[in-house]
Amino acid sequence: MEDPTKPTVKLTGVSGNAFAVMGVVSRALRKAGLPKEHIDKYMEESMAGDYNNLMRVAHKYAHIS
Repeated sequence: MEDPTKPTVKLTGVSGNAFAVMGVVSRALRKAGLPKEHIDKYMEESMAGDYNNLMRVAHKYAHIS
């Protein structure tokens, strides 16, 4: 069952650049009405590792399509 608090994010067509991915996901979290603290935590976790970590964290916070 999908988590209704996680927004769906389409990364197809988005530059593979880490900053582009973080921007798309953080905007989706903000648009979904999630609190700043939640978005800040997403950003902190995203930057705490390599590109594979970035993608794992994106999947943790959003439904990626």
